[in-house]
Amino acid sequence: MPLAATALTLCRARYLLPLAPPDRARRIQDGYVLSQGESILEVGPYTADIGRRLQATWGDRLEILRTRRELPGPDPVPMQDMLLLPAFVKAHGHDHEQPLIGIAKDEPLTAWLDHAVNPFTGFLNARQAELTERLGCSPQLASYRMARVCDLHYGITAALVHHCNWNKFHLEAIAQANEAAGTTLIVAIGGQDRHYAAELLDRPGDALRRLQRGLEIQAGCRSTWFVPGPDQCFSNSRAALVPQKAWARAHDTLFHIHSAEEPATTRWFTQSVEPGLTPVEYFHQIGILDATTVLAHQVNCGPRDVDLIARSGAAVVHNPLANTILGSGMPPLMELLRAGVPVAIATDGSGSADNQNILAAARLAGQYQKALHQDATLLPSQQLLEMITVAPSRILRLNQGELAPGRQADWLLLDLDRPNLVPTRLDNLTENLMWATDGSEVDTVVARGRLVKHDGAVLPFRDGTRPREVQAQIQALSECYLQARRDAPELRGTGAHA
Repeated sequence: MPLAATALTLCRARYLLPLAPPDRARRIQDGYVLSQGESILEVGPYTADIGRRLQATWGDRLEILRTRRELPGPDPVPMQDMLLLPAFVKAHGHDHEQPLIGIAKDEPLTAWLDHAVNPFTGFLNARQAELTERLGCSPQLASYRMARVCDLHYGITAALVHHCNWNKFHLEAIAQANEAAGTTLIVAIGGQDRHYAAELLDRPGDALRRLQRGLEIQAGCRSTWFVPGPDQCFSNSRAALVPQKAWARAHDTLFHIHSAEEPATTRWFTQSVEPGLTPVEYFHQIGILDATTVLAHQVNCGPRDVDLIARSGAAVVHNPLANTILGSGMPPLMELLRAGVPVAIATDGSGSADNQNILAAARLAGQYQKALHQDATLLPSQQLLEMITVAPSRILRLNQGELAPGRQADWLLLDLDRPNLVPTRLDNLTENLMWATDGSEVDTVVARGRLVKHDGAVLPFRDGTRPREVQAQIQALSECYLQARRDAPELRGTGAHA
């Protein structure tokens, strides 16, 4: 049941978590949300009087969202036997990694980059014409479409994605995929001028020219923005970083970069690349650390790093799935939070995390800290939920992450009719959401007022792209790459792996 872009949409559910002030922990039994176009008009407890008022006011213009989990009852506005809450916001990811699931596992970050990401994105570039003919679209576009499908599958409607490696040359394709999917996307354009695969190194001015091209593409987009996203501290010199930060300040944008992600590379950076400086101290010294800087990972901190980040106002995005799988470690999360650092939880790319299940990421973050500190009171479910909704929305400067009048109409329905979620009551609602879900319970998703997933299935994109066809393309692409990878020379150009 497609919702018109200007429709008045009403959804009523058995439970509602608005995550809105003044009480973000408020839990509502029998709640509703009313939106018009891309904006929310009303949110709150539902009553028959409210239903009659809305129908009398809006008449035939009112579209009532219905699902397969509808409860029988006399009210003309049916209740969905589900949990209604804000859609999830991902503050760090990589839209090119979905075809890399299961490739180059059980090795650290820089070796994985050289054995998975760099050769795969290079393969797409080198075999562009052949792959385009086979897939019916460019392999990059197929990968970016698949990333949108996966985000929507898990209830993610907005993201900041790091667009690095060979992908930095394919800005139009990522914008095309996002605009068609109807999601909100901030694309941090990657770049590097040292300690990286030679064919990917930038010349002076390359990164700024890509950013200007991003602005041109952005002018024709509805929900896609481009910002500076130099890849890593070890792969970007002062000459590359300082002008990009100046560009971000001049254009009032975010500035996104990986920081201190992997222990061996962080040690190598401090000993050999910028002797005596941690990545954060390096950023501070060259003047790029401020309230619009978003640091991905920040796993391996030096003694001054947390204080420097806190005083600068910069934010950190914690990616526990990838950080554990790659053996990178985990950041001093409680220390960062106690220092007042804004922290969001995200999934990173599917190549390292293997999925975009952001609920699983939040759960792992909480479980790890409780066990590490032997303190079960740390990171309760409410706080973790806000770290994948409210916190990333603030960090990314988005008008969503909570259900309140004037906010963007991005929300989801989570199916409670699963064995792992029975029993669910008002008193254990948030706890079950965080500790008992497996991620597949996201049943229905609305992004910018448009229905994008319904009754468990991601719907066709605005341009007619069908998720099943995208999945078939990615399966074929992955198999093509597997054949090519067997005969490809080993890469050893990235960071400490060089």
